[in-house]
This record gives sequence, structure tokens and C-alpha cells, in this order.
Amino acid sequence: MSKMEELVEKLNKYAYEYYVLDAPSVSDKEYDTLYDELVKLEKQTGIVLFNSPTKRVGGEPISAFKKHQHINRLYSLDKATTEEEMYAFQKRINATDETEYTVEYKFDGLTVCLTYENGNFVRATTRGNGVVGEDVTAQVLTVKTYPLTIPYKGTLEVQGEALMRLSTLNEYNKTATEQLKNARNAAAGAIRNLDPKETEKRKIEILFYNVNYMSDGAIKSQTECVKFLQNCGFKVHPFLRVCKGLNAVLSAIKDIEIGRKNLDILTDGAVVKLNDFSLRESLGATDKFPRWAIAFKFEAEEITTILEDVIWQVGRTGKLTPLGILQPVELAGATVRKATLNNYGDVVKKGVKKNCRVLVRRSNEVIPEILGATEYFDNSTEIVKPKYCPACNSLLTEEGANLFCPNKNCLPRVIANLTNFASKNGMNVEGFSEMTAALLFEKFGVSTFSALYRIKREQLISLEGYKDAKADNLIRSIVKSKKVPLANFIFALGIENIGKKTAVDLADRFKSVKALAGAKIEELTALSDFGEITAKSVVDYFDNNDNMREIEELFALGVTPFYEERNLSGVFLGEKVVLTGTLTKYKRDEAAAIIEENGGEIMSSVSKNTTLVLAGESAGSKLDKAKRLGIKIIDETEFDKMINVK
Repeated sequence: MSKMEELVEKLNKYAYEYYVLDAPSVSDKEYDTLYDELVKLEKQTGIVLFNSPTKRVGGEPISAFKKHQHINRLYSLDKATTEEEMYAFQKRINATDETEYTVEYKFDGLTVCLTYENGNFVRATTRGNGVVGEDVTAQVLTVKTYPLTIPYKGTLEVQGEALMRLSTLNEYNKTATEQLKNARNAAAGAIRNLDPKETEKRKIEILFYNVNYMSDGAIKSQTECVKFLQNCGFKVHPFLRVCKGLNAVLSAIKDIEIGRKNLDILTDGAVVKLNDFSLRESLGATDKFPRWAIAFKFEAEEITTILEDVIWQVGRTGKLTPLGILQPVELAGATVRKATLNNYGDVVKKGVKKNCRVLVRRSNEVIPEILGATEYFDNSTEIVKPKYCPACNSLLTEEGANLFCPNKNCLPRVIANLTNFASKNGMNVEGFSEMTAALLFEKFGVSTFSALYRIKREQLISLEGYKDAKADNLIRSIVKSKKVPLANFIFALGIENIGKKTAVDLADRFKSVKALAGAKIEELTALSDFGEITAKSVVDYFDNNDNMREIEELFALGVTPFYEERNLSGVFLGEKVVLTGTLTKYKRDEAAAIIEENGGEIMSSVSKNTTLVLAGESAGSKLDKAKRLGIKIIDETEFDKMINVK
């Protein structure tokens, strides 16, 4: 064996371990040294072996894609979105409880077909219309999750999905001049880009799942098909569930719906197939779909609609946030009318205009986000960067991609700060609302936290809607709030990037305001989930003289934050709990306090991180989602047993 052949064999082995098995046996440096040696030999000899890894480097741009006819037609799949439709599928194919299916992830990328002859890769094409696709060989040569040579020596067509990992997309967008909207479009755009060098930059992968044609021999089942692909060196996803009967299929689909939340790959459903190829052959296909397979599609998390307008909202810190007003659209089980953009820089990067079509994402019950523009019209107009605050008309300042109102007495800033300060997670001033904050500011100029503690009963009574009892209750609640847990006080200050959990972490670590105020960046970044940005927010807040004077003023007025060691044991230790529905024996706050006292953490919404749901009467969507995700659910009776309440 020549030195060049030896290097090619080694490098292909190492690449297979790295890109396909995710189990590299050598370091990047060792690989690069061998690769450089091969490149040097190729230049010296003028010879490039067929399966040389140097062929995978992006070549020169091509002028256009050539058409190519597939040996066998590449079918798309019929779709189902409900269990009823799955039972209808079972009936159509005359399946029984003994029928064997396979269930796999349905990946959301671009379908590609690779052709091999005499053991060598010769061509890659898109699916196209299923009969004719486009030749994208130059682009696919930059992908490293398939082999250039295989042990099978006949003619072979294999089918896979070209994908861009979500983490890769995020990294790409950090430095890209033009943002990629989502992983699906990014992968499709990479493969259908005339410049292979651009394809290479996006680090596309292909996951394989089907043998579309083989000239010699025969495959008898889907499980055998996947094994064949693995043995040839193609990358396949490890999830392949063999199920007897439809009930097992539906269970596997639920597992996929839960598992996909943790994947670094975009998925939109599950693919269900008859395992036995002889049964497939007897069922055949319609003009559009094979009768022996179906795709179970999950609820859409992305959709396009028209952006009708953009309004600018002023937050606690004075930062202006653009809010998109959308043509109403149904998305992920809700009617979406508004969606966020991060800042003016985000508007520019995403190419968003008024009256253009935009791509909107909604997932995990969070506020919908505009991902980018997808289509412009004759009446599409640029979004003008505001010069003045929409609330107080102050001249805006600009910091990077963000716009800020510098006026600390700007009404939305004051209201947001006071409301956050008095909130349940903050000072817990019962009966205080945004309306209360607005009234106190407009009538008495209450714009600081300390001013709230100087409010008199007589002043409250003079306000519209404040009778004796309501005024007395608010004064009583303000006085009561002076003795406050340290974590609540930290949250109440409104430090940028500090939420409820991080406030608790800071309280546990520093145990007093004085110690926290003297914290160094290094101490803060040592905390779990604390990056430099969050740490700097804390340091900058306490370095500000105005902030420190306000804290001293609060202390002078009797505000006394205290720290108590948290119970790091208890029946709910490590549990992330969501409460939903109407509880009959406890108030919601009481149940939450009991859970926290016994080591648990309260969450506001059900997600993949939730471990337990306490469901009362008339529990709705949160309970439904918990069932879909397979999260443990308890009722009040079981809750009583757990905390030993008689």
C-alpha cells in the first residue's frame, strides 16, 4: 500500500469515527497533521485518489444545477395529526395488533438522494418532484457524514435528510452578515447554493434512512435497511423503534415528541412504516404516497403571516423593544397577534418591513418571535428607527443594536420598575398593580422605591377608587413588606438579567446585601449559570452611586432583608413543580410555599424540565401538555400524603 493510500484510509477512518459515530479516536491536531501530509503528497504527485478526503473541500461555483432522473421514484409521505387518523391508516392497510411497524424521527431539512456505482459515490441530487431532481454533487461533497466508497459493488441509491444543527445555526449567525432564519431553510439554502464554499461554511450533515434502489441483492425489512446503511458507513439516527400494533406505535410517537425537545436537530414529527418489505410491495403506492407509510406531524411551531405594524415599548431599563403587530394566525394551539423582535439591530438583520410576510416561531408556550422576512410586497415599507421616546419624547440614546430612553421619570419605566419592585417575587406588596403605580406617579410623583414607603393613608384615600378599607390594606401591605427575604429584595431591585432563580442563587451565595454589593466578577462567574454578562450587570448595578443611595434610603425607612438557610432536603427535593387548576384545600400560594419549603422549585409553565405537576379541579392546557410529555401528575390527595398532612 502506498503512503497516499495509507493516509486516505486512516483519514477516512478517523472522519467516520468523528462525523458518523461521534466517537473520535484521535485529536483534531493529529487529524490535521495527517491531512496536511496528504495534501502535500497530492500536490507533489498530481494524483488525487477517488476517496481522498480532500475532495470534500468546497470547489468553484457552478453556473446552474443540472436535472437528474432518479432510478426509483422518491415518494413523499401521507400525513396524520391525530390518533383518529392513525387508526384510519391502520384500517386502510388491514393491519392487526400483530402487525410490525417501525417508528423513526421525521427530520425537517432537505431530502437528498446519493447514487453509488461499483462501490463509488457518483452523484447527489435533491428529491425534486420525486422523479427528477437537481444534481447537487459539488455541494454534497462538502458533507462529511457519508462515505465516498462502500463495500456494496452494485448500483445503489440511498435517501437521507440534509440538516444544519441548531447549535451550528446559532454559531453561524453570530458572525454572519445575513442571518439565517431557521435550520430547515439554512440546510436547503446550503445544498441549493451554487457556490460549494458557502455550503461548506454551514457544516451540513446528512442523516440516512432509506435504500431507494439496489441492483443486486434484496433488503427484507426497515430494520435490515438501517443496518445495511450503518454497515456501509452512512450516518443514521439511533432512534428506531420496532412496534407491534398501533398502541405501541402511538407510545413511540409520544416518546419522540418528548425526546425531540432535547435534540440539536430540527424535527417536525415521526415516520411510521411497515417493517416487512413484502407487505409494502403488496400494498403499493398511490400517485403521491406509498400506502405502507405515514408521517405523524406535530403541531406547527413556525408559520408565516403579515407584519402589519411595529410599535416600540419602553422597559424598566429604558430599553426600547419593537413589538410586531401581526395579521392574526393560529400557531401551536393559540391565536397569535403579536410577536417580539429584540431591538432595532434585530429588525435590520432580519430584513423586517411593515406589510411584509414574516416567519414566526412559538414554542414551549413562550411569547412568539419573528424569525425574519420571507416575502415583500409593493406596499412593504422600511421600519424607521425612532429618534425620540414614544412615551416621553426624550431624545433616545444608542448603545450597539439597542435604543434607550435616558429619562428615569419616563412613565413606562417608572411603572415597570415600581410594579416589579412590589411584585410577588419582589417585595410582595399585596394589592399593588400597574394601575396603582401609574396613579402614585401621576398624583404624587412616586418614582423611586423609597418614595413608596413614604406614602400616607390620607394620600391614598384621595385617589379615585381608594376607599378606607382599600387604602388601609395597601398601607398595611407596604409596611409588612419591609421585612423581606433577601432573594426577594435582590429581585425587587430590578438588576438587569437577574430573575427569580438567579436572585435565589445570589442570596444563597452572599447572604447579605453588603456582601453582594462587594462581589467581584470572578466570584459571580463562578456561580452556576452565571456568565460574564450577568455578572457584569450585578457589579455595574452596585457600582452606581444612585442605586446605592436608594438602597441606603430603603434601609433607613425600615426595609430589612433577611436570609434564612434554605431547606436542601424534603419530599420535593430536586423536583421542578407546576401548579395548575383550582386547589380546594390550599391557596395556590400556600401549596407553592410548602413545595419550596420541602426542597422543590416552582415553575410557571410546563416544559421538558418539569418533573411534577400538582393538578387541581378544572386543570386545562398545562395538564394536557404534562400528559403528552409523560410528566408525573399528582392531585391534592396525593399531595397531602406526600407532606404528611392529616
